[in-house]
Amino acid sequence: MHNTARRTTSILFAAITIFAGVSLDRSTNVHADEPAKVTHSFIAFGNNTRIVGEDGKVVWKFTRGSRDGYVLPDGKIVLAVNRGGPYPGGAVVEVTRDGDKQTEHLIWKGTQREVNSVQPVGTGDDMRYVLTEAGPNPRLLEVDRNGKVHVEFKLACQNKNAHMETRMARKLADGTYLAPHLLDFAVKQYDKTGKVLKTFDTAVEGDKARKIHSWPFTAIRLADGSTHVNLTHGNRSVRFDADGKIIWQVTNKDLPGPWLADPCGAQVLPNGNVVIASYGQPNAKLPKLLEITPDKKVVWTHYDKIAHSAHHFQILTTNGKPLEGTPQK
Repeated sequence: MHNTARRTTSILFAAITIFAGVSLDRSTNVHADEPAKVTHSFIAFGNNTRIVGEDGKVVWKFTRGSRDGYVLPDGKIVLAVNRGGPYPGGAVVEVTRDGDKQTEHLIWKGTQREVNSVQPVGTGDDMRYVLTEAGPNPRLLEVDRNGKVHVEFKLACQNKNAHMETRMARKLADGTYLAPHLLDFAVKQYDKTGKVLKTFDTAVEGDKARKIHSWPFTAIRLADGSTHVNLTHGNRSVRFDADGKIIWQVTNKDLPGPWLADPCGAQVLPNGNVVIASYGQPNAKLPKLLEITPDKKVVWTHYDKIAHSAHHFQILTTNGKPLEGTPQK
C-alpha cells in the first residue's frame, strides 16, 4: 500500500519514553500463562486525544477531541478533529510536538457538518491526505498538505442523517477507496471517479428488519484480499472474503462478558491478531481496547475511566519495539 503512516522508529520511541505522564489508564496481559507478556503503547482518538505508553501512563495529550488520525514517520500527528471552536465543520490538522508545546498546521477546514476520517498516503512532498466530509453532500476528498484537492467524489450513501453517513474511509494499494456507510449497512469500494465497484452487505443474515445494528465503522483490506470490518451497535467484528462472505467473526458470545460495546476502531497487527476499541463501553472495569488472536483468545486489554475514550486508535509499539510496516487500521 502507498499509506506511509508507518510505525515510527527512533523519533516516536524516544517521544514515548521521554515524556512524563499521568497514570489514567491501565493495560494488562489477561493470560498469565502466555509465554511472553504483551504490552502496547498507542495513540487514541476520541473525547481525549492522547498517547498512552506501555506502562499505561498518558505521555502526551492534544487540546481537542478527534475522530481519526495517524502518527507520521517524522513523529508529527495528523488528526481529523471534532467539530467545534475554530472548526465548526471539523478539520484535518497536522500537529508538531516539542515537549509540551504543540504547533498546528491546518490541512483542511471542513465545509459541512463533520470530517470523519483522515489517511496519509504517499511520501515526502507527494504526501496527500484522504478524508471524508459528512453533511448534505457526503464526499471523499484527497488533498495535499496545502489543501489543494486532487480527488473528489460524492459518496453513495444516505444523507438524511449526516452523523451516520460514513466513517473510516481508506485508499487501497490499487488506487481505489473503501468507505463504510453505517445506516446503509454497507462497505463500498469506489474508483477515483466515485463509481461503486463492489458492495459488502454488513447486515446480519436473517435480520430482515435490521434490528441488529451491524453498522460498519472500519474497513481494512488485507493482503489476502479479505476485508476486516467492525460493526458498531451490532457488537461484532467480522472478516469478509473477496466475495463478501463472512469467514471469521467475534461477538460477545466468544468473550468473558459484554466486552464489545460499540466496537468502532480496529487494527490488524502484523502477527494476525486484531485490536478492537469498545468506544461505547460504559463500565470502567471492562476493557476499552482488547487484542484477540485468530482463535479468539484475548491476549491484551486496556482499561480507563474516560467516557468514549477510543473512537479509533493506532498501536505504536509492542513490547518496546515499534510496529513494522503500514498500520492496517
